[in-house]
Amino acid sequence: MSNSNAQPRVSKTRQYRLGKRAEKQELTKRRIVEAAVDLHASVGPARTTIAQIAERAGVQRHTFYAHFPDDRSLMNACSSLALDRDPLPDVENWAKHPAGRVRIRHGLQEIYGWYARNEQLTSSVLRDAEVHELTREIVDLRMAPTFERAAEILGEGIDERSHALLAVALNFSCWKVLSTSADVRNAAVLMSRAVLAA
Repeated sequence: MSNSNAQPRVSKTRQYRLGKRAEKQELTKRRIVEAAVDLHASVGPARTTIAQIAERAGVQRHTFYAHFPDDRSLMNACSSLALDRDPLPDVENWAKHPAGRVRIRHGLQEIYGWYARNEQLTSSVLRDAEVHELTREIVDLRMAPTFERAAEILGEGIDERSHALLAVALNFSCWKVLSTSADVRNAAVLMSRAVLAA
């Protein structure tokens, strides 16, 4: 008596081929995303074209579109890869430090360290977020919640004027100016003092 619910058998050879094909597709997809992230860092997301990505990844345009049918799917994949490589600081851990100078200095040092390691990509992405709607959406999705929470945790117990200066201290542009004359640690010390002196 046959079982109508029985699944068709797939030979081990066919399973192997399917597995190899899926692995190859995943490698191709990864190559496309890595190419896009590299271009986002050098020319910015707004100026990166599909032709540039395809050429750098060594794929045809139809292969690109098979993996990324629209700009949003590509941007999501790029931001995921970038943050997998170097995640934003875990700001919740900062609460274990005493509120005030110690916590602010520690938090700024972690943020500035992340900025320093990701300077080129962050600079290009934040610049384009000013004029490119999709880039702004991705920044709002991937980065803004961390920085909003960072301001809350570091701002515990400080007054309104100090909060305003803390917002400046957390800004990439502030770190960029400081980085010309101070290393990560010294920049964090300087700004933590400035915040509490406001």
